[in-house]
Amino acid sequence: MSERVLINVSGHDKPGLTSEITGIMAHYGARILDIGQAVIHDHLTWGILVEIPDETKAPLLLKDVLFRVHELGLHVRFAPVSQEDYDQWAAGRNRARYIVTLLARDISADQIARVSGITARHGLNIDTITRLSGRPSLDAARNRIACVEFSVRGKPADLDQLRADFLQIASELNVDIAFQEDSIFRRNRRLVVFDMDSTLIEAEVIDELAREAGVGEEVAAITERAMRGELDFVQSFTQRVALLKGLDAQVLEKVSARLKLTEGAERLIRTLRSLGYRTAILSGGFTYFARELQRKLGIDYIYANELEIEDGHVTGRVTGQVVDGQRKAQLLLEIAEREHVRREQVIAVGDGANDLPMLSQAGLGVAFRAKPLVKESARHAISTLGLDAILYLIGFRDSDTLEQIDI
Repeated sequence: MSERVLINVSGHDKPGLTSEITGIMAHYGARILDIGQAVIHDHLTWGILVEIPDETKAPLLLKDVLFRVHELGLHVRFAPVSQEDYDQWAAGRNRARYIVTLLARDISADQIARVSGITARHGLNIDTITRLSGRPSLDAARNRIACVEFSVRGKPADLDQLRADFLQIASELNVDIAFQEDSIFRRNRRLVVFDMDSTLIEAEVIDELAREAGVGEEVAAITERAMRGELDFVQSFTQRVALLKGLDAQVLEKVSARLKLTEGAERLIRTLRSLGYRTAILSGGFTYFARELQRKLGIDYIYANELEIEDGHVTGRVTGQVVDGQRKAQLLLEIAEREHVRREQVIAVGDGANDLPMLSQAGLGVAFRAKPLVKESARHAISTLGLDAILYLIGFRDSDTLEQIDI
């Protein structure tokens, strides 16, 4: 009759430990049921669940392991595992799995406590905790980005309430928390579509043009109401563009020269492109500025509004179909089909109410530094970090990104 034993080893990490211990087990014909380890600051925690086919040999195996571990200067614990306990544990492999991602400038104990407390209250068990970001500086003020990922199992009774709880503490702690199903699609995104204004770039271009035209306050007021979802986008867009009538077309180049990329945008897109992702801009802004970003960042597709210019001046109209919220969602699906990508493999990023339709169509929809209404309506939000935080939402470690890879 067989016997099952959980063996935990801890202490200063030493090369060859796994080979040493499993070599002893091999001598007794042991079967490995589970194995895992973690190393934090050169301190090892190593665990293995082993089945010993001949229970009479179990004491000999454990004695040999004990002696060798002590010779290595490590600590070991043994715990028997009954057939009933093992069967119950094995059955848990079919439970739903989720990923909780904690994003902040610097990670604190309070943040970890609050996040793990919510998972526990909703009946989720933490399987693993992994730091995806690089090792932080002891000077917290120098840390730009930090990320810890929790892999959890279970089935929350109320997903909406769980998300609401995460959103509340994210606001209280000034952090971002994402909650995603751990599916094959999460690890295989292939297409990323971006809004442009206040997403890829820091400014709202139409507001910048309006200031040059001397109608900044009027246009800004309409923009703010539209982004909050208080006005129909097409109607508000038409009103704002009309106020630009007579603007010298040379101003477009002047405005373009002073536009700043959003924090993390260049790193994110450079990494995605180098790993084979396709990218697109779906913007309610203007193609002139989208083309400049396409040239600078290497974006694959751009769809925006063509500002009509006659005799060197803006007419106050656009040509063609206005890219509003529904058009963005439609374009997302069209590009995905063209690229032979399922919509579950698409990431969409935007900040305004007119981005919600495309965010809802994507497998991962991210409200980026968005207005409260948009943030509450989207499934995921990033408010405290730059765009490159999206890399963590799809499971990348800092060591995975191209800054760390010699290619």
